[in-house]
Amino acid sequence: MNKILAFVLLLVVLPAQAVSGPEKLIRDTSDRVIAEIKKNAASYQSDPQRIYRLVNDVVLPHFDFSAMTDLALGNYKDQVNGEQKPTIVNEFRQLLVRTYSSALLEYTDQVLIYLPMEGSEADGNVVVRTEIEQAGGFPIPINYSLRLGDDGWKVFDISVDEVSLVTNYRSSFARAIKKDGVDGLIKTLQSRNQE
Repeated sequence: MNKILAFVLLLVVLPAQAVSGPEKLIRDTSDRVIAEIKKNAASYQSDPQRIYRLVNDVVLPHFDFSAMTDLALGNYKDQVNGEQKPTIVNEFRQLLVRTYSSALLEYTDQVLIYLPMEGSEADGNVVVRTEIEQAGGFPIPINYSLRLGDDGWKVFDISVDEVSLVTNYRSSFARAIKKDGVDGLIKTLQSRNQE
């Protein structure tokens, strides 16, 4: 199974149990998106801009893109100035919207199983652990790292089969910055978002 598709399948849920906080956030968001995709699958296939809007409006408000960008920048985050940072965050957000939306179009009723959550809500840092069952194959683990901030629980990283989605971009960000500086990274992201 495509790992990008697995990443997106936070959107397929079993009936909700008594959960609260970050796990409820993931479940509720999933229910809403899956219901919409099932109801309007044909129109999303014919007009990908609609799925971009759905992801942007329903899923991404629960992501902390500033923290995700800092993770992707790694040691280079200190080289980014105050004018460049919002541009990089915006371009990275667009890149993830496109990746996420494209994978959603491949959804075919896979089942997501919730495992015991790691961390403590009281500490404000948890990992919502899940597995996607595949017919004839091993389940794919997908874990959502969330932090509690002033505006509630936000996802700051997702790992698929123990590979971090965000830090997976770190090497490409580093290559672009080493070659052409931070402005080169911005141009690279803008170019990828125009494809």
